[in-house]
Amino acid sequence: MLQATHHLMVETKGKGLTEITAEVNRWLTAQKIETGLLTLYCRHTSASLLVQENADPDVQKDLLTFFERIAPEGKGLYVHDTEGPDDMPAHIRAALTQVQLSVPVEARRMALGTWQGIYVFEHRAAPHRRDIVLHLIGE
Repeated sequence: MLQATHHLMVETKGKGLTEITAEVNRWLTAQKIETGLLTLYCRHTSASLLVQENADPDVQKDLLTFFERIAPEGKGLYVHDTEGPDDMPAHIRAALTQVQLSVPVEARRMALGTWQGIYVFEHRAAPHRRDIVLHLIGE
């Protein structure tokens, strides 16, 4: 059994989804592991990871709108507001999504569906640099 790890640094543009499928696949194809399991882990509490449709950008718009409704920003809504009005809603959104994904790997590529992509879901208003840890195990 072989293992490999990598830190993928992702520059976000503020709230929204940043697709990282191509970057992850580039790293995967350079590894000596043909078949296995890839774990992706977001090392932050105000961003998350998603497997989501990558064909229609309206899906991303609808996701953003939905999360704005269920975790709104606003002065006085939350006790934790040390880093600004978007901080606690970002923590709530990250808690409702995922910070870790597991994806099967076949022929050095993620076994994603036709319309699926891997995204960093930024929940803060300002751009951030997010550290995504990739861990691959297999043969």
